[in-house]
Amino acid sequence: MATTSHPPHASFVNAHQHTTTIAAIATAPGIGALATIRISGPESLPILERIAGKTLHPRRATLAAIRDRDGNIIDRTVATYYQAPASFTGENTVEITCHGGHLVTRRILDRILEAGAEPAAPGEYTQRAFLNGKLDLTQAEAVMDIISAGSDLALRAAQNQLEGAIGQRIQKQASALIGITAHLEAYIDFPEEDISPDTAGQLADGIARIRENLDTLLQTAEQGRLLREGIRTAIIGEPNVGKSSLLNSLLGYERAIVSDIAGTTRDTIEETVHIGGLSLRLIDTAGIHHTEDTIEQAGIARTLRAGAEADLVLEIADATQPPRRIPLPETPRIHLLILNKTDLGTHPDWEGIEAIPYSCLTGTGKHDLEQRMVSAFLSGETLTPGHELAAINARHQHALKQTVASLEAARASILAGDSPEYTALDLREALDHLGAITGRIDTEDILTAIFSQFCLGK
Repeated sequence: MATTSHPPHASFVNAHQHTTTIAAIATAPGIGALATIRISGPESLPILERIAGKTLHPRRATLAAIRDRDGNIIDRTVATYYQAPASFTGENTVEITCHGGHLVTRRILDRILEAGAEPAAPGEYTQRAFLNGKLDLTQAEAVMDIISAGSDLALRAAQNQLEGAIGQRIQKQASALIGITAHLEAYIDFPEEDISPDTAGQLADGIARIRENLDTLLQTAEQGRLLREGIRTAIIGEPNVGKSSLLNSLLGYERAIVSDIAGTTRDTIEETVHIGGLSLRLIDTAGIHHTEDTIEQAGIARTLRAGAEADLVLEIADATQPPRRIPLPETPRIHLLILNKTDLGTHPDWEGIEAIPYSCLTGTGKHDLEQRMVSAFLSGETLTPGHELAAINARHQHALKQTVASLEAARASILAGDSPEYTALDLREALDHLGAITGRIDTEDILTAIFSQFCLGK
């Protein structure tokens, strides 16, 4: 895992978090063979010694019987001590592996709290890792992305982010921007040093290069949404063409009611399926047709809305009937036409119309459909399943847009010949927005760059 060599800006630091010792059950609720309880903070080792009478050595698993106040054994566990800063949080940490029952884990945690620890707040271990410089903010967010990943590609993107893929790209552009800012501010603050500024064109070009690189990263926002939320896939068509049957076929089990009676599906049904490393949120919808039934009309309205909001629309038609136009929703990004019931034959009027032959009854065409759906999103335009798969989230996107806006203002200021002080304000703003993504930009970085680059004061 990539780590940083210095803690974040001092404004992030909460002194209380550096003096208290916290504890929590680190494994999911439920009954299992084993469970893990984590203690982190300056009193981690003394607390373990008080409740188990054991002296632990760093990174050595040790058998430890946890005892209650009366000396009765609660459970025989394996305890491992991680000495600061070589731990996830960067603090002294003890991890206790015990039997995974509700009662035993609760009693051990209660005993730890009784011995001096405080209950950990949600996310507090990862927060401490950030505060202690073990993770930047993008890596901290990746921890939750890994836990909630619903597909292979989502997991790969989260792992890349945890390894620092996004943070490193941001830091590279921040370093370039710091260099430009430092040069400009040195010229403003130390004119007696006779430091020649870059030409206006060179400064503007440098800012433009940074902006281009950030734009490339911004383009992964949609990729991030698709990976984190899944691909919204609406199944639409006329009544009785096999929409619910297609949902069941792709899921591999009967989720939706299938009937020859028109209007059986009156509301949307949503389920998730994993295909080719992607997560698809399949939405079965009401059949599109003219009806006077107000409930069916409401269902059709939801169908059109689901189609308009979808990333992928699977339009399904009856292969035995001639093509009929139905009122489709606004054109989605990707649209696939599926001819169902091909096991019963195909009407000649379908000849020359691009569609995927399918049979929900026999499963014929399922592999082809799945391949078409996956390839539509792995074409290199929507998702890029390479080694450096990047997927920024909504917070990153917002901060990057603000950064780009400030960079554009700075570039315009330079080209307009404004006073360097105005340009410097825009550059500082851009650095603040960029630093919000990782939590790592500090005024001290600019000062260091000024003095290291220009050897001022000599």
